[in-house]
Amino acid sequence: TLTHQTELLFSQALYLDPDINELLFQIAIRDWVLIPIMIVMVLVGVLRDQVTILLGANTFKKPGQKAIRETKALQRGSVLRLYGNNIPPASFHARKTYLSNAFERGTFLKNPAAANQPVNPMTDPQGMEMMMEGMKKNMAMIIPQTIIMAWVNFFFSGFVLIKLPFPLTLRFKSMLQRGVETADMDVTWVSSLSWYFLNLFGLRSIFTLLLGEDNAADGMRDMQSMAAMGGATGQPQDFHKLFLAERENLELTPHEWELEDVEYRLLVKYGKRTDAEYQLYRKNLVEDVAPENATSLQDNKGKTRRKGGGKRD
Repeated sequence: TLTHQTELLFSQALYLDPDINELLFQIAIRDWVLIPIMIVMVLVGVLRDQVTILLGANTFKKPGQKAIRETKALQRGSVLRLYGNNIPPASFHARKTYLSNAFERGTFLKNPAAANQPVNPMTDPQGMEMMMEGMKKNMAMIIPQTIIMAWVNFFFSGFVLIKLPFPLTLRFKSMLQRGVETADMDVTWVSSLSWYFLNLFGLRSIFTLLLGEDNAADGMRDMQSMAAMGGATGQPQDFHKLFLAERENLELTPHEWELEDVEYRLLVKYGKRTDAEYQLYRKNLVEDVAPENATSLQDNKGKTRRKGGGKRD
């Protein structure tokens, strides 16, 4: 019946070997396949972390004084753009002019003479060192994972290990049943090769407990490193282009002082002046600051002085 077929679909019973007791066979699968794969991956992760420490690929090296000056100069430009409204206009424009001229001349570069030359990582000692560190990390990651995958694929190919206690959709079938080409098998069954990948991504908490937060045995970092291998790894930054871009950003940044007319705003806030009086004050201030108005005011003052002088004569 339809109900019976539906029950079989959602609770499929798989007899791995009819000649052996099912419970004993499951215990054998657990003791000789499931647990050994997990233990080997944990031990290999610990070994990888120790090898990475011995190679020195996971140690932090302090940058030089000139490299720190380049980074801090870029930060000064970004801080001035973000928080420049907190200082008076004269101070803002003085800092803006100084940084713009310094960025254009290449004052903060490690080698100002090579400002317009393309960056070549093969001639830069720091770039070569970064490339070597990346190669060490990739070698410490690729070789153990390749060996474990070959071991699992050779000795436990086609093994069905566990059944998940919750239902899943058919999209998870290719992820959980790698190496077992069976279209009618329930999605909740997990093959040996898929168990390897589940351990690769799921042992992060165990490695954190054993090795600490910053360890080299994380499977997610391995996959990210493999994805980044096709790109340009260890490519140094061209700080001259970054400085020129920051100079353009500074030139386009407007300035509005936060403390402009603060005394008048306080009077309005505490009821000593009305808002209409403040708006009139702002309008008169803008008209006085405008260049064309300033020129007309100077002409009118000159005419008034000449008229006054004529009357005195």
